[in-house]
Amino acid sequence: MSNHRQDMKTIRRLIGEARTVDRPKFRLRLQSIDQRLRSEAGTDSLGSSIASLMQGLLRSIKAKEARRCGLPRLSYPENLPIVGRREEIIETLRNNRAVVITGETGSGKTTQIPKMCLEAGRGIEGMIGLTQPRRIAAMTVSRRIAEEMGEPLGRSVGYKIRFDDRTSRDSYIKIMTDGILLMEMQGDPLLSAYDTLIVDEAHERSINIDVILGHLIRLMNRRRDLSVIITSATIEPERFASAFGSAPIIEVSGRTYPVEVRYEPLEIGNDEGDGGYIDAAVASVEKVAREGGPGDILIFMPTEQDIRDTCDILAGRKLRNTNVLPLFGRLSPADQQKVFTPMKGRKIIVATNVAETSITIP
Repeated sequence: MSNHRQDMKTIRRLIGEARTVDRPKFRLRLQSIDQRLRSEAGTDSLGSSIASLMQGLLRSIKAKEARRCGLPRLSYPENLPIVGRREEIIETLRNNRAVVITGETGSGKTTQIPKMCLEAGRGIEGMIGLTQPRRIAAMTVSRRIAEEMGEPLGRSVGYKIRFDDRTSRDSYIKIMTDGILLMEMQGDPLLSAYDTLIVDEAHERSINIDVILGHLIRLMNRRRDLSVIITSATIEPERFASAFGSAPIIEVSGRTYPVEVRYEPLEIGNDEGDGGYIDAAVASVEKVAREGGPGDILIFMPTEQDIRDTCDILAGRKLRNTNVLPLFGRLSPADQQKVFTPMKGRKIIVATNVAETSITIP
């Protein structure tokens, strides 16, 4: 019996070295063996139960070490503003459990911060989870990060959206919609599969995002090994930092390009009530086409129906060497991906604000 108790002492110490995702089940098995030890019931099989638990622990520790040795190659595009703050961000991640990072659109925060988390030592105990408000963003961000790592999608980096899971047991970074994380919270409130969670686009303040943030604030008190990063383009960072125990704030500038602004007023009698803005947008496209010159065109429209109407009108104009593509949240993933596919001729993409807030179209 004394040998059993000594083994149990060793097991308690080793549980802290196992992977985060494995610890809850090991603790349950340990609790069951403890009860049998105290009641001296079923002591004949205690030895085999303890040995089985010890083997499972050693496998988990070995798997964690394999993850540490198998880290993917990391590189950073030098033209992104956030890369210039890389050392500062990595050091802050190492020394703080919660960090708020704000950056203008185009700063590179969404694609580069998960890699900086890996460099800061995260992703070994569990996965690095990154939430996105929309499916298309989860898919495009994961593909971009995998491409920068020089790996196929689904190995070190994958995504999970409704009805489509492109992650593996060996994945270090998992990009998912906030709805997927909410579903996982129901099955595992401790979110034990992750050692780091990045909530992106926090400024949208949807119900999903607010519920996730509230849960993470409470969860950090229960899981001392969990790190949380809040990132956004435009938020009040002090309020988020205060909610997460005076978390440090890092602000990153964006990058801008020379833009020529032309104002094309609607003709008298045309207003938004009768869809005049659709006709005005089509007229502007025709004007650009007549002027010639290379370059794709991105048109923002407020609703899905406006997008369909605009695409139908443009298709009817039969402009030479042009491809008219819609983009909105309810579009199928295959159709959404068409906006990223290289094509001959000019692309005319008609989109909701998903093309501004969730993805970057080259």
